[in-house]
Amino acid sequence: MSPLPGRRAAFRIARRDAARAKGRSALVVAMIALPVLGVTAADLTYRSALPTKAEELTAELGSADARFMSTSVGPVKLQQMPDGVNWGMPEGAPDPTPEEQAKPVDVPAAFPEGSRHLTERSVPASVTTRHGIADTEISELRVADPMLRGRIELTDGAFPRKPDEVAGTADFVRAAGLSVGDRVTVRGPEQTYTLTGTVELPADLRADHLYALPGAVIDPWQKTADGDRTILPPQPSDPKWLVKGPAGAGVTWQDVLAANERGVVVKSRQVALDPPPDSEVPMASTSSGYSTEPETTAAVLTVAAMAVLEIVLLAGPAFAVGARRSRRQLGLVGSCGGNRGQVRAVVLAGGAVLGGVGAVAGVAAGFALTALFRPMIEDYTGSRFGELTVRPWEILAIAALGLVTGVLAALAPAIVAGRQSVLESLTGRRGTRRSSRLLPVIGVITLTAGVGVAVYGGVAGDTVLVAGGSVLAELGVLGCIPVIVGFLGRLGRRLPLAPRMALRDAARNRGRTAPAVAAVMAAVAGSVAIATYTSSSAVEAAYDFEPNMTPGTVAVAASDIGADAELPRSRAAVEQNYPVSGKPADFGRVWAGSDCSVYYEEENGCGTLELVKPTGKGHSCALKGAGARELALRLSADEHKRMMNSPACVDESSTMVAFGTGEHKIVIGGADVLATYVKLDDPAAAKALADGTPVLLNSAYAKNDEVTLKATHLYNDRDEKMRALHPGKARTTTDRLKVYVAPDRFAATPGIRMVMPRETAERLGLHVEDYGSFYALGRDATDAEAQATYAAIDQAGNRAYLMSSNERFRTQDDTILLILALFAGVVTLGAAAITTGLSKADAEADLTTLSAVGAPPGVRRSLSGFQCLVVALTGVLLGTAAGLVPAVALRLTDLRAALAEMRADPMQSAYTPIVMPWETIGLLALVVPVLAGLLAAALTSSRLTLARRAG
Repeated sequence: MSPLPGRRAAFRIARRDAARAKGRSALVVAMIALPVLGVTAADLTYRSALPTKAEELTAELGSADARFMSTSVGPVKLQQMPDGVNWGMPEGAPDPTPEEQAKPVDVPAAFPEGSRHLTERSVPASVTTRHGIADTEISELRVADPMLRGRIELTDGAFPRKPDEVAGTADFVRAAGLSVGDRVTVRGPEQTYTLTGTVELPADLRADHLYALPGAVIDPWQKTADGDRTILPPQPSDPKWLVKGPAGAGVTWQDVLAANERGVVVKSRQVALDPPPDSEVPMASTSSGYSTEPETTAAVLTVAAMAVLEIVLLAGPAFAVGARRSRRQLGLVGSCGGNRGQVRAVVLAGGAVLGGVGAVAGVAAGFALTALFRPMIEDYTGSRFGELTVRPWEILAIAALGLVTGVLAALAPAIVAGRQSVLESLTGRRGTRRSSRLLPVIGVITLTAGVGVAVYGGVAGDTVLVAGGSVLAELGVLGCIPVIVGFLGRLGRRLPLAPRMALRDAARNRGRTAPAVAAVMAAVAGSVAIATYTSSSAVEAAYDFEPNMTPGTVAVAASDIGADAELPRSRAAVEQNYPVSGKPADFGRVWAGSDCSVYYEEENGCGTLELVKPTGKGHSCALKGAGARELALRLSADEHKRMMNSPACVDESSTMVAFGTGEHKIVIGGADVLATYVKLDDPAAAKALADGTPVLLNSAYAKNDEVTLKATHLYNDRDEKMRALHPGKARTTTDRLKVYVAPDRFAATPGIRMVMPRETAERLGLHVEDYGSFYALGRDATDAEAQATYAAIDQAGNRAYLMSSNERFRTQDDTILLILALFAGVVTLGAAAITTGLSKADAEADLTTLSAVGAPPGVRRSLSGFQCLVVALTGVLLGTAAGLVPAVALRLTDLRAALAEMRADPMQSAYTPIVMPWETIGLLALVVPVLAGLLAAALTSSRLTLARRAG
């Protein structure tokens, strides 16, 4: 017996029906093609953006065959792996002596005979720009050579051909405000070059580089520095050689082994792409190896599993529309002798036809959109696609998924159509069929089991259980939807006519309402899951981020000893060019004995200053030292976080030293430092400083509101002036100071532990010097403003530096959350539109009756709007709840890994929060349903032509 009776006729009927109802067919094809398009585009983008091994080698070598470089161990025998990354001394070989390490390595002698090479060296430098001064890196490399094609490409102008010419990356040229033909001066040696062109590195579009010919920058700079001690010499990198081997031969493994004998490490394209067997690799026996395949994460598995379910649910309501609209045609099949199996075959054939068309259209549109948006994607990722990488079997699988989705989505409508009597189908009447009482019970059980499996998988770190449990939980919610929809009908008793009819219509026609709600729920669940995970990860990253300064501030500080006299000019440079607001808060540094910033060369050649930390509870960090690991085994993540945030442990985890303070982190300042930098607006603290009482920001150093300050007044014999004022042996003083203790939240203030008045420091016999000023920022500075400020500081004597916050390096998730919200919103609108169309098909008779009894024409429009609103709002709320299951489970997986790391190292953070993306949820729960209702009402005609009531 054929599994699909009358399949040829069924496909012919389905094809003709699809061609006749072009609008409905286009809707079905669009609902299937949309997910296929997304998956195809995602697959193409991922495969193309992920460089192959050959593309990685091209990004590093260009068209050269290999890169040769020496090491720090001298011309001694080495061993290396074929990848050219891992190398070392042969097992059992003695360590090279200092004399051997000092010997130069003759790298060119290791090149294969008949090869050609290029040299490459780079040096950090400060250069002039149209706006001022910017820091960059200059590489001496003959970029015009064809050997570099694929690694460096010309985008405008010409490659440098003369020693006084340079080319710059497009990103640097744009930020510097330069154009081809402009002059660029390297600060220090004051060497000037002409910018002849802009280039790009396809593997790194955000590179910040200048390129000059070999010998054009470093050697003249060094020569100038040798003749003028005031000029800092260059700090170039070790040279590298790009080698093109003999024609047709390349650089073989035997060439690599020969180079290793001379102390040279080689990265060969030929060897990396076709590595020799381990038996020919001397280092293979001692290397543990590593896997270069990317690990499939729990998030990827879960999203993929939910995506498949979402595609099926999205297309289901579309076929329900088709089945409703084709009831009479299906009734004719039955009246002509067709059995239920043949009626089902017609609907399933429609699913196969439209599913196939949708799959092909989706794949084609995925290719087209990827090609169209390729430049935008490359700019976003920061690298060019090597080529549009197509994996045929993956594309075929995606297309097959679309075809299967069409059939599966048509399965439920096919079963319903097969159960309808011929008379009901021909007259258009809806039969009455009681809802299954077993389905909700199964749904609740499945939902409970799914949540339990997902949570257990998260706790156990099993990604398969997380993905499976998440899908199971969503299926459980699907089983409960008919009961939820039926309950909605009871909520409309006291509502006006249109919303009451919409709720009751949804409850009465659960067969069409439930699939539409399920489609919305699936889309929203996926988006909420990813948004919740992304938001939570962003909060975790923000917690782990260690700022170098208080956000919203900038500091100008003296760059060397005795530069305090030049600070007024440097302050003026900042105030005139940088977007600062308010007055500067001046601060100074303090030290005891001879200044360690000057007399640091010999041991015990300068004084010391220490803020002594008491021991005991509230002072010592229990997460560090003896017993820390045993304690960590008993701590939960929240308990560990509280301990890490305590003043005793904050000081142990943050080791940053700035503002010329040294390890004691004491700055000299007044109330303006508290207000501008510390952000402590406390009149009592300001009064304490005015009265000569220091303000302590970390309470762990205080005992009974007093701190212990220990100073060693040691004066170096070379410090003649201070040595004459302080003859005799070094002395150590210990002072107890009364302090004002700030609230514990200020203990993590970057770079400062205590603010001390100048007069107090001088009273204790300490030395004080003005060091700089803090400023509050009105906004973030542009590249042009930063470069102008650097230039103004340079003109002011270049004896100060600008220290800005590293907040701009923090990752932002706003764009991802917005894309997720827009995607879920579009799918919600689409699913709501489908159910509105289905409602209109089913409710024609009811609307005719309403018009016949005198209902206003606007009732038809408002009814459509509220029907759409009911579906969208119900689906969004259920989807939000369903999306939390995988998000929570995935975060539990992360928590398990974080706890394991914390128990191995108690000072490691285990904070793994679960943060709701309220902006995304608010957009989906409030804006999208209302918009869907308004669009449905606006697009529905209020006029109705009266017709004879069927039956």
